[in-house]
Amino acid sequence: MELVTNKTLEKLKYDLVRDGLVNYEDLEKAQEIAASQNVNIGQILIKSNLISEDTLLKFLESKLHIPYVDLKDYSLDKRCLSYVSFNDAQKYKIIPLFKIENVLTVAMADPLDLFAIDKIVEKTGCDIEPVVSAETLVLKKIEEYYKTDSTVGQINIESSENKFDWQEELHNDVLSDEHIQILIRAILKQAILNNVHEMFFEHIPNGLTVNFRQGSEIVETGQIPSVLVVPFISKLKALSSLDANVCELPQLGKLIFKVEDIILTASISAFPTINGERISLKIYKPPKPLCEIGLSDIQINTVKRIMETPGIVLVCGSSLAGKTHIIYSVLSEYSHSDKNIMTIESIAKYNLENINQCELNENIGFNIDKAMRFIEFQSPDLIYFEGITSKAALDYFSSLVFKDKVLITEFLADNMADLNKKLSYSDFEMFKPLISCIIFVHNQDRIEVLDRDDLNKFIK
Repeated sequence: MELVTNKTLEKLKYDLVRDGLVNYEDLEKAQEIAASQNVNIGQILIKSNLISEDTLLKFLESKLHIPYVDLKDYSLDKRCLSYVSFNDAQKYKIIPLFKIENVLTVAMADPLDLFAIDKIVEKTGCDIEPVVSAETLVLKKIEEYYKTDSTVGQINIESSENKFDWQEELHNDVLSDEHIQILIRAILKQAILNNVHEMFFEHIPNGLTVNFRQGSEIVETGQIPSVLVVPFISKLKALSSLDANVCELPQLGKLIFKVEDIILTASISAFPTINGERISLKIYKPPKPLCEIGLSDIQINTVKRIMETPGIVLVCGSSLAGKTHIIYSVLSEYSHSDKNIMTIESIAKYNLENINQCELNENIGFNIDKAMRFIEFQSPDLIYFEGITSKAALDYFSSLVFKDKVLITEFLADNMADLNKKLSYSDFEMFKPLISCIIFVHNQDRIEVLDRDDLNKFIK
């Protein structure tokens, strides 16, 4: 896993000492904390009140002779957003401000990141003029401007719309980008109205079927005609940061859309078949505090107590029961602790504050095997790993309990008898005794929390 750094501060950090802004001992300590938490040293200096963000930015401005721009009340030219993708903006903490002739001015948290500048130059063909800005404000502006442009858009839900049918949008004869986006929004709207969290798009000779998973059944809700299939899939992929030109390889992306004032995330999986790509979409709701997800005070206290001692917290339930939602709520509860919390996920459903979320990416070789080899160098206290993918991964993560780690993962089981049956397999021989807590999500209204004493009665 790549170490998070700020190249500007790495180059100038000892100038902070020479200028009397930070003493050497505090700088060394900040470097150790930054390395252990995989964040850049500037964040630690500011969070530890060793230097104010304003002082640090003025220091950078004077040393680099690069202008400082306060983005707090800044209105950028929205036309420039097309020059830098949402993914690149987040990755490099960069946002375009304005363009004069062939010079694009960008605000950067790390203006000496020449790799990022070269990438933007390569993609835009423009000369880049960087200005330095606060990292928090750069990220805030990215959320503010790009979310509007990169989401499907606002979906308004009214209680009277119980007879809403997305197929009504097919009656529009205008084949345009806007029409396709309206169609996607209509399908998502019906899914939300029907309390559907998973849907599939499958090729048929005359078009594309739109199927909703309702309980254990898959129900076809209509068909997209063949004339709209290519623009529909291309737009859906574009909104999910997938390559619309690739259809022979699996791809995994993320779709963001608003339902009234709530931003929802959906994972998008495109998978090649002999009939064409099959696209699966799973909708995830924002995590809620533990006290709002149906747990009693006793259950919440049990979870908090268990999370303080090494062991495995197993979140169980049937498909689409809400296991990931519960895990995100548990992680959010500890986001303001002094623990180093890390995740290993296929897709980060929501950005969790103060938690180091890692997305696996097979395209660049960052798979579960590589994550296992390197995550211990980050000194995590608590690790969430998504699902159990292999015996080797299972044994590796189980072994971390002996190194005083708390692990949390999810496990598919329809009920306690099903869980007992699956855990009785020999592959779980090492894993099972290390389970310190099971959170079983039966449904939205019934969640069980079992500690070690309870488990002795139920797990054989």
